[in-house]
Amino acid sequence: MNSGMEKISGIKKGKKIQAPSIPDLTSEFLADQDMKEISKHTYRTGLEKFFSWLSAEEIRQPDRESILNFKSYLIESGLGANTVNCYLVAVKQFFAYLEGKKKYPNVAKDIRGVRQPRGHCRDSFTPSQVRDLLNQIDTSTIQGKRDYAIINLMARTGLRTMEVVSANVGDIRQDEGETLLYVQGKGSDSKDCFVILTEKTLFPILHYLGLRKKTDLEDPLFVSLSDRNKYQRLSTRTLRMIVKENLKKANIDNPKLSAHSFRHFFATQSLRAGAQLPQVKEAMRHASIETTQKYLHAVDRIRNCAERYVDF
Repeated sequence: MNSGMEKISGIKKGKKIQAPSIPDLTSEFLADQDMKEISKHTYRTGLEKFFSWLSAEEIRQPDRESILNFKSYLIESGLGANTVNCYLVAVKQFFAYLEGKKKYPNVAKDIRGVRQPRGHCRDSFTPSQVRDLLNQIDTSTIQGKRDYAIINLMARTGLRTMEVVSANVGDIRQDEGETLLYVQGKGSDSKDCFVILTEKTLFPILHYLGLRKKTDLEDPLFVSLSDRNKYQRLSTRTLRMIVKENLKKANIDNPKLSAHSFRHFFATQSLRAGAQLPQVKEAMRHASIETTQKYLHAVDRIRNCAERYVDF
């Protein structure tokens, strides 16, 4: 078995595993996977995390106990259940692949993932918080107009960060008298989903685009304004930073509020205002209505709480 592990780590027996030299087999493994690039990126990140941990622990021949200890390490690092499970899946698939190639035994077989929490890991904004957040943005600058347009768009449509940054100017279209923004939904290979842009959603976007020097149809809808990446497409990391910076300026100090919290805000507010479950499912582009029902359950639970009946 040593030869298999040596090839994985790129070293000979007796030497430490060096994370940067991981692997030839990692690239070979990823190349053999029939999945989207974003999934391959997640797998690569998980494997890099795993081999970095092996190096720190000086483990040259991982066994089942090693995988369990790695799982504990991920949990203790404070990572969310989704992230932990994604990394574990990458490791499990990798060792299943190695066993299939007769290069190393599948020591990760039957390792269970982390139980998902029933509720949502992120809090939802309140309407007053969203108003405060938008009101503190200085819209006299192009950066302010961009930030306002992004945050306003996410709050009014529930778009994911990836859907926002991947949108192009030409994805805004007209149909049936409505303005639509076509997006590439989660798990989709094309921009075959859309959200409705009401006047309050559309106008801030148009005001921002009016100050842009380059707005060809194939250009990104939202771009960086920094000198190094000027007019390049925003990354999801940068978008999350934009939200965090504006939260700080608005004195909204809650670590559980993030860019993704706008998605929860949209779902809960639309349901509270009377939108039907199928309407919200379509707007949020959920694959299953059971996912949307989690938001309805939370709304109903708060509206109809038994705690209000107890008084003494």
